[in-house]
Amino acid sequence: MEMVFRRIEYWIEGDWKQQKKLKSAPWGMDKSLKKTVKHLLFFLISFLIANTFLAYIIGYKDLFKIITDPPQNHVGGLTAILIFTTLFYLVFSKMREQVCTTVCPYGRLQGVLLDNKSMTVAYDYLRGENRGKIKKKQDRSQLGIGDCIDCSRCVHVCPTGIDIRNGTQMECINCTACMDECDFVMDKVGTQKGLIRYASIQGIEEKKGFEFTPRVIAYSSILLFLIGIMGIIIFNRSNVDTTILRTRGTLFQQTKEGYISNIYDVSLINKTNKKIPIIIRVMGNTGRVKMVGNDLNLKPHEETKGKFMVVMQKGQINSRKMDLIIGVYGNNKLIDEIETTFIGPYFE
Repeated sequence: MEMVFRRIEYWIEGDWKQQKKLKSAPWGMDKSLKKTVKHLLFFLISFLIANTFLAYIIGYKDLFKIITDPPQNHVGGLTAILIFTTLFYLVFSKMREQVCTTVCPYGRLQGVLLDNKSMTVAYDYLRGENRGKIKKKQDRSQLGIGDCIDCSRCVHVCPTGIDIRNGTQMECINCTACMDECDFVMDKVGTQKGLIRYASIQGIEEKKGFEFTPRVIAYSSILLFLIGIMGIIIFNRSNVDTTILRTRGTLFQQTKEGYISNIYDVSLINKTNKKIPIIIRVMGNTGRVKMVGNDLNLKPHEETKGKFMVVMQKGQINSRKMDLIIGVYGNNKLIDEIETTFIGPYFE
């Protein structure tokens, strides 16, 4: 919102004063052209975001098929793209801050987590009040006037339209636009910056800086714990995901030579940037694997499916449903072990 859509809006329509003037102006060639160009760019960017979002859900290959194939072959996919595009367009062109204040749960969660020692965007009311405008070379302290000149520029630049001088509010998204604007004004009037700054209520009242409180330590510990778990999951994840299941609706097959076989479906996902040749073996030498069709070769970032049979002699079968461990080897290294079952006749 701030780094893309708002920048485009400022580039086409100007700052908040120019936008306000344009909004109240009668419709003409200049206003129509600016509004059309802005909303056209908003819709195109929303279209790109919708495609990226859909690729995350269905995969980039299926999305590429939707884009390149004739439209009648992918009516559902195109409909989904248009729906997401419209939603993103409405969010960034119409709803905007209402998403942050009403739809997104962060603001309400933030209100629960804050206390009077929490660092947030805050107005130093002890220094700023009473508000008032004065002439140059007048002594503000003698007049009983604070540093705030009541220009209301902090309100004008606020994307959610709140007045930070009224205290911390749920609608504040901590964009710090009011801080930058206030520092600019304070510099112009020759007053110290930081009238609006990152501070806590207690820090303003007691004139203290940031300090580690039990709440900060507790939140930081929880965050570090979650980051640690995420790191363990990422570093311990396998390069290949394997799923092996006995083919549905099949039992065992028996040959004249006395061999028993089961057929299995295998699905493999390669998470690496390299091609991986796959070999499947039965662990423990309790049987042998016979591929159905071509050998498995995993291409980078792709999924491969296939079938194979596990063949055993009658003497190797000790129950009607045996536990079996299938070893998956890539580049002659064991990369996964899958537990499954083998069904066959049981001979006393």
